[in-house]
Amino acid sequence: MLFGKKKAAPERGEPPAHIAIIMDGNGRWAKKRGLPRTAGHAAGAETFRRIATYCKDIGVQYLTVYAFSTENWKRPKEEVEAIMGLLDKYLREAIDQMERDRVKMKFFGDTSVLSPELRALIARTDEISTHFEGCQVNICVNYGGRDELMRAARLWSERGFEGGEQGLSDCLYSAGIPDPDLLIRPGGEQRLSNFLLWQAAYAELYFTDTLWPDFTNAELDAAIAEYNRRSRRFGGI
Repeated sequence: MLFGKKKAAPERGEPPAHIAIIMDGNGRWAKKRGLPRTAGHAAGAETFRRIATYCKDIGVQYLTVYAFSTENWKRPKEEVEAIMGLLDKYLREAIDQMERDRVKMKFFGDTSVLSPELRALIARTDEISTHFEGCQVNICVNYGGRDELMRAARLWSERGFEGGEQGLSDCLYSAGIPDPDLLIRPGGEQRLSNFLLWQAAYAELYFTDTLWPDFTNAELDAAIAEYNRRSRRFGGI
């Protein structure tokens, strides 16, 4: 790390336009250190902040992260409250910095079940994001890929099933956003866990045992380097 970005950039190559990340391993990170799971989520939130900034700095156009799934409500109440508290804290800080840093923000998922305070903060980030162009961070909260597809199918039927495959895509939370090129899952698991089931159809998948709070800029460089070594054929030869 003594050489910093000057050494990493040539090895990394050009970043893909859209990177998606399943931020996995916060609880296990905390358990390894004898800490409560909430401490792992706090550490993971700081990793997210750092990685999002790094993505912007290296030219990634879209970053989509899995922050809270439709299944995560099954977790202990205190853990859920801690995650929502971290989201509240992050949004309040982001509102003061988005325009200066030129980072746009969009939320995927059913946010209607969130607290009025969180919904108001999300609405504010939506409004600020209309003021400028820049790197867009998509945060998936109360999100599930199957739930998204069911919602999209209902909306598509209301539109008379117009437009074929593109018509259905236009009914997703990600409407108007290019599909992810690279999907990264830290934490050692090798599955999608109901994340971007439609959008990730042709994404390159990259798995690492590194737990999310330990995920570094160099780890992201390694994932991008691996992405650049692959040949994407989209079903062709």
